[in-house]
Amino acid sequence: MKITDVSVTLFAWQDIPATQYGRHTGKFSGQSDLGLVTLWTDAGLEGHAFLGSASRPASNDAQLIAKVLKPMLIGEDALDRERHFQRMWGRCRMNNQLRVLGAVDVALWDLAGKAANMPVHKLMGSYRESAPAYASSAVLSSPEAYSEEALSFKARGWGAYKIHPPTQWEVDIKVCEAVRKAVGDDYRIMLDSTWSYDYVAALRVGKAVERLGFYWYEDPLVEDDLSGYVKLKSQLSVPIMATEYSPGGHTAYAPWLMAQATDYLRGDVAVKGGLTACLKAAHLAECFHMSYEVHHGGNSLNNVANLNLIMAIRNCEYFEVLLPDGAQKYGLVHDIEVDSKGLVHAPTKPGLGAEIDFDLIKRKQIAVLN
Repeated sequence: MKITDVSVTLFAWQDIPATQYGRHTGKFSGQSDLGLVTLWTDAGLEGHAFLGSASRPASNDAQLIAKVLKPMLIGEDALDRERHFQRMWGRCRMNNQLRVLGAVDVALWDLAGKAANMPVHKLMGSYRESAPAYASSAVLSSPEAYSEEALSFKARGWGAYKIHPPTQWEVDIKVCEAVRKAVGDDYRIMLDSTWSYDYVAALRVGKAVERLGFYWYEDPLVEDDLSGYVKLKSQLSVPIMATEYSPGGHTAYAPWLMAQATDYLRGDVAVKGGLTACLKAAHLAECFHMSYEVHHGGNSLNNVANLNLIMAIRNCEYFEVLLPDGAQKYGLVHDIEVDSKGLVHAPTKPGLGAEIDFDLIKRKQIAVLN
């Protein structure tokens, strides 16, 4: 099965609600664009992926697929995913373009699953059929707003709630205290401080969430402060989660493991270079008896790819649902839903198993890059 063409269809995403997750995102709203990446083959099968997010338009990155990656793929066997990954990795990592590598790699896996007539997670080797979800907040206006949101998801049967705080350490502690008081001592809550503190502030917040019994403490220090994480981890008993944006792709995990700087590894198909890279990282984490917690993917189809990955590995506990839906879900006929028991379920259709809303994409089309 040979690849005959590669295209990226840019389509508009409008009416995005005002949203912020930390200093790294700022407040974004209004309009963005996504890219439908399509791999065409001489067998009549197509592989698809989405590029972009509500805060990072696909138009920022899409030209690289058309100009650099497409010539590497035309005429090649579509099932040689590892060979394609290694060649593309060599080009993309030097230019900090892991998102475009991730999109093409996801489309290759989608194509392979369709060729095999099975979901991607089955192609990888399925481990389970469902996994618990957790609600992951935006930055909210007050401790009371966080508490109310956490309580609403607890009432709906979700097993955990994660706070993206205002990133002012004194305020952040008050938010954490309010949420713990609201949900009770037995409900799982996490804190993701989005790389916002210096060491002293990170330690103060860490001691607070340790006292409050938080399930993990995520990204308190900047993404490249390996020595700071080593020092912080030595002072806290609450588990530390880092490496989501540690510089580089899957190979960047090695120094964090060797320095024992984090209790979890972290990543997703957008920021680490696709399903191939994330599967490698999950197996690496397993070798160190660690969890590989999969981060939200930035768009609906990336999240379906992440869901397939989670169903194929043992060492991931949760599926992340980033809020609000209006800033995260777009482009599918039916998006991933959490059931009354707080679970998400494995896709059952071939490939990624998602139904893309091609009518919407046609209506909102901006350009086709091929």
